[in-house]
Amino acid sequence: MKMKRSVTLCGSKTAAIVCLAVLGVLLPACNLLGPAEAGGLGELRISFARDQEALTRSGFNIPDTSDFILNVKDSDGKSVYEGSYGACPESLSLPSGSYTVSVISEEFEKPAFSRPQFGDEQCVVVPSGGSINARLVCSQTNAGIRLVVDPGFLFTYPDGVLILKSSTGRIVYGYSEKRVAYFKPGDVSLVLNQGVKDQVLMTRTLNAKEVLELKVGVSGSTGGTESAAGSMSIQVDTARTWLKGEYIIGGENPGGADVSAALTVTDARNSVGSESVWVSGYIVGGDLSSSSASFKKPFNSRTNLLIGPRSTASDRNSCMSVQLPSGELRDALNLVDHPSLLGRKVYLRGDIVEAYYGLPGIKNITEYELW
Repeated sequence: MKMKRSVTLCGSKTAAIVCLAVLGVLLPACNLLGPAEAGGLGELRISFARDQEALTRSGFNIPDTSDFILNVKDSDGKSVYEGSYGACPESLSLPSGSYTVSVISEEFEKPAFSRPQFGDEQCVVVPSGGSINARLVCSQTNAGIRLVVDPGFLFTYPDGVLILKSSTGRIVYGYSEKRVAYFKPGDVSLVLNQGVKDQVLMTRTLNAKEVLELKVGVSGSTGGTESAAGSMSIQVDTARTWLKGEYIIGGENPGGADVSAALTVTDARNSVGSESVWVSGYIVGGDLSSSSASFKKPFNSRTNLLIGPRSTASDRNSCMSVQLPSGELRDALNLVDHPSLLGRKVYLRGDIVEAYYGLPGIKNITEYELW
């Protein structure tokens, strides 16, 4: 069994605009049906697409999706919810009309190392007397550059300082630096400063999702041909211009085949009959009966759990029941002995059944990971 350390919290800014009219019609704007026009209340439910785990488990300093910054605005631009995704109610009761749903992994205003930003923005229409699900499909919204400095460059320009500069700021790139420097999409210049003034070596326009690698050296050392200043050469390694496909939520990996493609609680509830699949969720309660569950300490049963789509879930009907088999797994996960697990993210591998204590559930669990 594996134990994972909890992911660091963060915040963020917006991203790719995907305007969906929820009745299957593409809308050119998100103010065609304002709350004032419709009358009556509807229900908005927000969730992440299945492959969110490929994002939060990608090895970068990206917060868990529960900590992404969520903003829901009506057609007049007024926020009806602003805060973390995890703290958002599972269902928002709203006047029927058009709403903009946006999410970002963290705020990003100026250049910084190791700070990829992810997000999505969608336009949805909440129907009067009905409900609609907004499925967030995040992708990287900023861009990055990594410099690879040839050793010969240090000897030729011992007092030189390399700087990456954009309209929102600049960042000093040390000769031994290995991290990616992230910028808002747009023009980014590579600058050399030798104590007198900045010398622009090259400027490159970066798009969202791109991470460009530049090899910087002196003529004869790198063999670069794209740009040169004096005896200096700059080579763009196009083989390392990554379009962040591996970070896009919503890929084609088979759901539940491994931990990185774990089914969310929302998707697992619709996958009854699947066997030996991975499911991810948050431990939100226990002490299950056929019609109730406890969401607060203390707990009395060691044999079952309730996992939800977010750490603050309190609607039993949006969750899944979990049977804890006797042995090591029950000893490690039961809330009687480990009440501190309440709110923790867990990955479980087992069979999805139609009903366990009156809910879609997970039985025959063979593996788990805690985050």
